[in-house]
Amino acid sequence: MDKNPVDKEEEPPRPGMVERFMKVTGKARVFFGPAQSSSLDHPMTAENEALLQQQRSEADQWETETRADGSTYIVPRRVR
Repeated sequence: MDKNPVDKEEEPPRPGMVERFMKVTGKARVFFGPAQSSSLDHPMTAENEALLQQQRSEADQWETETRADGSTYIVPRRVR
């Protein structure tokens, strides 16, 4: 016996994009394992401290200039 199209049961809604993405990445974790995470409150190693100081000294050689139209660019820092 055919059902009346007016009385047909409602289909469940399709899963949203986020739900589909989470399902796909969940399947990917089977192959790649969970994401690696570490706490941010561990002490900095001497090697990382030296690298940070080097990066800061390199960054101090430059300054950001802003044009009248709002665009920015970097130039060597002027000695004041």
